[in-house]
Amino acid sequence: MDRVVSIEDVAGEIRDGMTVGIGGWGSRRKPMALVRAIARSGRKDLTLVTYGGPDVGVLVAAGCVRRVVTGFVSLDSIPLEPHFRRARSAGTVLLTEYDEGMLYWGLLAAANRLPFLPIRAGLGSDVLRVNPELRTVRSPYADGTELVAMPAITLDVAIVHLNRADAHGNGRYLGPDPYFDDLFCLAAKRRFVTCERIVSTAALIESGPPQTLLVNRSMVDGVVETPHGAHFTSCVPDYDRDEAFQREYATTDWETFRTRYLDGDEAGYQKAVAR
Repeated sequence: MDRVVSIEDVAGEIRDGMTVGIGGWGSRRKPMALVRAIARSGRKDLTLVTYGGPDVGVLVAAGCVRRVVTGFVSLDSIPLEPHFRRARSAGTVLLTEYDEGMLYWGLLAAANRLPFLPIRAGLGSDVLRVNPELRTVRSPYADGTELVAMPAITLDVAIVHLNRADAHGNGRYLGPDPYFDDLFCLAAKRRFVTCERIVSTAALIESGPPQTLLVNRSMVDGVVETPHGAHFTSCVPDYDRDEAFQREYATTDWETFRTRYLDGDEAGYQKAVAR
């Protein structure tokens, strides 16, 4: 089954108030073409679940976000995401902050249709203080260990970016890290993959080892070809992070940045950032 869709199709699936999971890690392999489309769409009151980077900053600055569920929000080479930091300082965006492993465990629980999974992470830390809704459980076995009961993090929609995909929704990463893109897809009701290039299934299979075929067609509802679609984050080995542009993003006031780069469509953005 051909699952090729457009950026606009995916943005149209997202409704006000939804919980949206975004793959990648910090300022690495983020589905930024879709993030930009959502920012343009004017959606409101979204809950973002993400190992956050500029995906959070762009959507927060665009007024789309009510809450962020995350372990961090960073631009990697720039430690603090400026728009997220500003919103948190002003108290305009809610935050659910977990340990990175807890976020992973919550996605894993949702992927396996479990209400929670036990984990040691969070014990003895302020995570339990700032998240008073979290509960602990005790092992039913002889050890009697107390553990955090990490609740499943279920998503309405997941969006991830990979290096290559076929038209059926099978996708491969070519860089050094899968991050948790497969779990984002498995934890969501609707799942969309953007990629640098759509290739034939035969070419996809031949382009790397089996373990880098991170997502398959049973986990994906739509695939979009978005060349340079992770910009300005990295999508190794296709391209590295655009450090000069990231600095411009971090130091330019939002209205100027938005007018310069986001008021048009994705083709206009790619033309504007071409170097």
